[in-house]
Amino acid sequence: MRQMTMFAQRLCSMLGGTFFAGAFALTLVTTPSGASAFNLTTIEVPGATSTTAIGINAHGQIVGTFTDAGGAFHGFLLDGGSFTTIDPPGATTGTEAGGINAHGQIVGEFSDASGQHGYLLDEGTFTTIDVPGATTTLAVTINNRGQIVGFYDDVSDTEHGFLLDKGVFTTIDVPGATRTTAFGVNARGQIVGEYADVSDTVHGYLLEKGTFTTIDVPGATFTAAFGINERGQISGFYVDVSGTEHGLLLDKGGFTTIDVPGAIRTNALGINAPGQIVGFFTDADGTVHGFVATP
Repeated sequence: MRQMTMFAQRLCSMLGGTFFAGAFALTLVTTPSGASAFNLTTIEVPGATSTTAIGINAHGQIVGTFTDAGGAFHGFLLDGGSFTTIDPPGATTGTEAGGINAHGQIVGEFSDASGQHGYLLDEGTFTTIDVPGATTTLAVTINNRGQIVGFYDDVSDTEHGFLLDKGVFTTIDVPGATRTTAFGVNARGQIVGEYADVSDTVHGYLLEKGTFTTIDVPGATFTAAFGINERGQISGFYVDVSGTEHGLLLDKGGFTTIDVPGAIRTNALGINAPGQIVGFFTDADGTVHGFVATP
């Protein structure tokens, strides 16, 4: 479950605590054009040891995951400055809220006694999402049409992306890949994610009208496309040759690197229609904080 480790541990095990308006700016190194500016707000769930922001909708509602003092993961919704904890009934030590659409529908994943499952939270009601025959299922994002993407493990422990549309599951596998995930989907049906090739190098991809396009940041050793909005702007992250992780924005063919000042790593995750980006960063003390970056 390699990708499970990246999403569940890499996003969940990096989290932190209280919401406040950030007093510093997000710096950007842009390729090929000049620098841009975002207004950065740090997100920390009160009392948490770490916080990760994962999804954001057009209304600015944010979902993500935090770690409590006992080490358990919980989902959260941040709406108008107020936090609401998200835990499906029967969840044990791990819940993530990964995506939220303009209707307030939320998707994510949780662990219970039988394993890991996706879920849909709609008007207070939880619905479990399990790909038929899968050993684990993680729902990551939901678009305004109610289409859900995520990934699952089959009985041979191979990861596949999926699209859930009107109750029907469709598997997403990049041709020739050894594993594939799906992270983001917009209202136009464009899907982004990542895949590993036969040499185990990880690349991002865009799936549009049945055609896959590989996304690689020039010079990077690892690229992941995580979110996509209605304008086709793509957010994600990459690893440079030194092993440092950076957030990225791909807009009209141009890559912009996103690094929080003073952070030792920055990961950009979800992006909404106005172009706001959420994600997380690790500070010099090793504490993980969520952020929202507004253009």
